[in-house]
Amino acid sequence: MPSITGKVVPLDINEEMKHSYLDYAMSVIVARALPDVRDGLKPVHRRILYAMHSLGLSSDKPHRKSAYIVGEVLAKYHPHGDTSVYDALVRLAQDFACRYPLVDGHGNFGSVDGDSAAAMRYTEARMAKITAEMLVDIEKETVDFIPNYDDKNEEPTVLPARIPNLLINGSAGIAVGMATNIPPHNLAEVIDGVIMLIDKPEAEVQEIMTVIKGPDFPTGGKIMGREGIWNAYRTGRGTIRVRAQTMIEKTDSGRNCIIVNEIPYQVNKARLIEKIAELVKDKKIDGISDLRDESDRRGMRIMIELKRDANPQVILNQLYKHTQLQDSFGVNMLALVNGQPRVLNLKQILFYYLEHQKDVIVRRTRFDLRKAEERAHIVEGLRIAIAYLDEVIKIIRSSQTTDLAKKALCEKFGLTERQAEAIVEMRLKQLTGLEREKLEQEYKELLSKIAYLRSILESEKKVLDIIKKELLVIKKKFADPRRSFISDEEVALGTEDLIPEEDVVITITNQGYTKRIPLDTYRNQRRGGRGVMAMGTKTEDFVRHLFVTTTHHFFLFFTNQGKVFRLKVHEIPEAGRQAKGTAIVNLLYIGGDEKITAVIPVKEFDSEQYLFMATRHGLVKKTSLDQYDTSRRDGIIAISLNEEDQLVDVKLTSGEEQIVLATKRGQAIRFPEEQVRPMGRNTRGVRGISLAANDEVVGMETVRPDAYLLTVTANGFGKRTLLTEYRAQTRAGKGVINIKVNKRNGLVVAVQVVKSDEEVMMVSAEGIAIRFSAEDISKIGRATQGVTLMKLDQGDTVVAVASVLTDD
Repeated sequence: MPSITGKVVPLDINEEMKHSYLDYAMSVIVARALPDVRDGLKPVHRRILYAMHSLGLSSDKPHRKSAYIVGEVLAKYHPHGDTSVYDALVRLAQDFACRYPLVDGHGNFGSVDGDSAAAMRYTEARMAKITAEMLVDIEKETVDFIPNYDDKNEEPTVLPARIPNLLINGSAGIAVGMATNIPPHNLAEVIDGVIMLIDKPEAEVQEIMTVIKGPDFPTGGKIMGREGIWNAYRTGRGTIRVRAQTMIEKTDSGRNCIIVNEIPYQVNKARLIEKIAELVKDKKIDGISDLRDESDRRGMRIMIELKRDANPQVILNQLYKHTQLQDSFGVNMLALVNGQPRVLNLKQILFYYLEHQKDVIVRRTRFDLRKAEERAHIVEGLRIAIAYLDEVIKIIRSSQTTDLAKKALCEKFGLTERQAEAIVEMRLKQLTGLEREKLEQEYKELLSKIAYLRSILESEKKVLDIIKKELLVIKKKFADPRRSFISDEEVALGTEDLIPEEDVVITITNQGYTKRIPLDTYRNQRRGGRGVMAMGTKTEDFVRHLFVTTTHHFFLFFTNQGKVFRLKVHEIPEAGRQAKGTAIVNLLYIGGDEKITAVIPVKEFDSEQYLFMATRHGLVKKTSLDQYDTSRRDGIIAISLNEEDQLVDVKLTSGEEQIVLATKRGQAIRFPEEQVRPMGRNTRGVRGISLAANDEVVGMETVRPDAYLLTVTANGFGKRTLLTEYRAQTRAGKGVINIKVNKRNGLVVAVQVVKSDEEVMMVSAEGIAIRFSAEDISKIGRATQGVTLMKLDQGDTVVAVASVLTDD
């Protein structure tokens, strides 16, 4: 195809696309998206600040229209869209985006709610006070300048940046194939880190972290844990989790409310509130009754009012999990080093900043030295002129032109052309005695200054001392307290953190059905009442076990075959009062012929506590609790059993308890726990009580001071007897009479240690439950038959008894 030039140049489209895209990619990386490690600025930010400096918009000058500044930047330095320049200018002015804003904005520059700034024709701006430190001494040839896009002006390749801007304000940008995300830091801490590196160049990241604790976000918040900070500072990459600063208060109406005063960095407050409202509407978070944004010019305040029965900490944990009240900041400390993108750790960023400052100080010193030497050279000529004043005046008066006068002076006194020029232009007032003295004083000062400046160039230590001194001045002038609190608490939220801790009743039937019911489902009744339906059961099934615990405890399930399974209480499904519950086989890996005989709620597996076990044949053993800390779903061996023997009960003890064993034929024995030495899990135990023929152990209890032993028989009879009536014996004895059993009472089904201020729950085989005060039960001696505790229908029997503490 003929072209305008008459020639066609064949090109491989693959090669052309590769080179064109690489050129574009490098342009984005080097000249648009990534900050320079030396001044922490991208090109657009650097051009904005230099343009404001050129316009004289310092912090002590009046604000100028943003449109005027943007126009200056576009006209001289940044040939791109005005929107990109104004957006960059706006960000430099936002105190919620920059830890130390470099632009002092006047007008609407946006908000933490995501509101955009007003148009540039409405807003005004000037440099902030701290920005002067970014541009200080730029006129002293401290940095290189390059031609601008049309070669009509020059712009700096980097700013002198006396403050470590890359760290104190951070940076974020997406280039081609790479991105940077550097968090802001506290100025005082970063300066202390630089000074540490000056004093101790071999200091490693871990030591520097003793002064640079971690990021310091402009919106505050609470940084959770130090592992993410350590990874980011050591490798340049890491994840830092930040939580909102919250507190729980009570309203005038007595309800709890959550107050949010600070939110994580870069979180949109308006969207955060909308998200919370959506979660409440969709019933993903239950317990919030009202939500208000009460923020004003004095600060942020989000008020989350809770329902009366809501647990504030649980609601807060749910908000952390499902909203940006807890957010992650992915650190990627990527910056340009000598024009090349590099991932840097904390020490490397400080090192390159320090190298830049050394270069700035050296270049500034050379500039000042050159100026001082030039001035000293002129002053030397003026001193010669004053010393030979009459001859100088005669030569000047006799010369026809200025050039001839300068030439004659150079020939007569050996002056340079610049010295001769200064003499010719010297004013008459400089010939007075006072001016002569000033000239001599200036000459001495210049010689002293030249010597000092030369000494700086000859000593790196002096250069570093100057940097240190200037940084300490900046620290004194601009340092402020840390805003983000660093907590040693890690952020992992377990399932129980999202579930309220509440008292619950766990019921287990003979055929292996279990459920969780809130304790307040049962209303307090008097002794002898009919009770309420606790569980709907099949005709051939009945409730065998009942326990009161909390949703945050572990549940240890012991089976009649001597195995133990572990489960969190909240993992047991909650069901209605009359529901039969969930089959335990769906929750635990138990055999078809196994039945749950004992359940223990455990908060922590402490080696100072023990599990004390009793079997049907009268054997007992105790084992340290920590030997049962395992999450195996298929269970572990709790006790080895003889043939036909079964595990009856298990108690959590301190190792110094008094043990009571009770049999179905009304015998009981009390002995100290110390008589049973600790054993391993896979052991059989020792004799606890000697049983008569056809007798077996039905229950085991531990003695409490001022308590009673409640004994309940199958036919609903029972009694309270002071534990002091059961004298301590040596284990393996036959014990003493506990209750008289006969056809009227039935055999003993359960024993329970209770106090007068406690409440008791009884459950029958038909699933009927009754709850009443222990004080309502008659206090009578050991060798008695007891009184009616629960009226039973024909054929129904009592199968389970549990005590309920009214104040716990």
